[in-house]
Amino acid sequence: MNTTSDSLKNVFQARARLGESPFWHQQEQQLYWVDIYNHRVHQFNPVTGSHQFFDVGEVVGCIAPANDHRLIMAGRSRLAFLDTRNGTVTTILNIEFNDPSTRFNDGKCDAAGRFWFGSKCTKEANCSLYRYDPDGSLHVVLSGLTISNGPAWSPDESIFYLADSPLKTIYAFDFDKESGSLSNRRVFVDLTAELFYPDGLTVDRNGCIWSAMWDGYCIIRFDPSGKEMMRVKTPVIRPTSCTFGGEDLTTLYITTASVGVSEEEIQKSFYSGDLFSLATSTSGFPAHHFKG
Repeated sequence: MNTTSDSLKNVFQARARLGESPFWHQQEQQLYWVDIYNHRVHQFNPVTGSHQFFDVGEVVGCIAPANDHRLIMAGRSRLAFLDTRNGTVTTILNIEFNDPSTRFNDGKCDAAGRFWFGSKCTKEANCSLYRYDPDGSLHVVLSGLTISNGPAWSPDESIFYLADSPLKTIYAFDFDKESGSLSNRRVFVDLTAELFYPDGLTVDRNGCIWSAMWDGYCIIRFDPSGKEMMRVKTPVIRPTSCTFGGEDLTTLYITTASVGVSEEEIQKSFYSGDLFSLATSTSGFPAHHFKG
């Protein structure tokens, strides 16, 4: 089943180079997302239309809510807190990468308040998935990745989902929510026959996965077994991620990118980089907070 782009609304003309990492802040009733290469963290109220952004001074791969008016963010090679009252960025820790092309990428917090984030690099199988715990400990959970994208959990937290975009694969793992460990890695969705790549993803209350397809002009919804249910066509070639938001969490917000889009594609994808919304018949979950 396909849904046409007429079902989508362009809700904010961000013109981002690389919009990513959207999350819905339930307490504030606001949407946050990043523009990775423009070094911006965006804050948007869809009811009032008010918007502001914070220039964090470096590449920012992902963000998640924390306490005390803060966000936790993964920059190029450091974790930091961003104070949303004044824009102050405070370093938590730095990580040295062997490959200078490596940087941090997509991430989220789990229900226990642990921050999960991955890295991306130009060399195949040279990146990792990390977990930063509220006690201040950092763990390499998974290695051998190329571009780690879209971490998410099933509604009962028993399954962890992760995409390695260049491999065109979304993986599923058994998740131990007490220890925060992964096991039993298997292929959840194999997209190697397609011309596009799975990017960021989210999970709805029915346990279905919504995945943005880079270079695919679409969002695909998969059922809990990995079977494709629906394609939502987008008017831009590079949707990057999605999350549920709004008062009842039934609106799917979609970030997009303009980076690397050819002049020919820009003519067809004029609104590349903007923020879109889609009214759905299901609902999602508010973002979990970092509890450190």
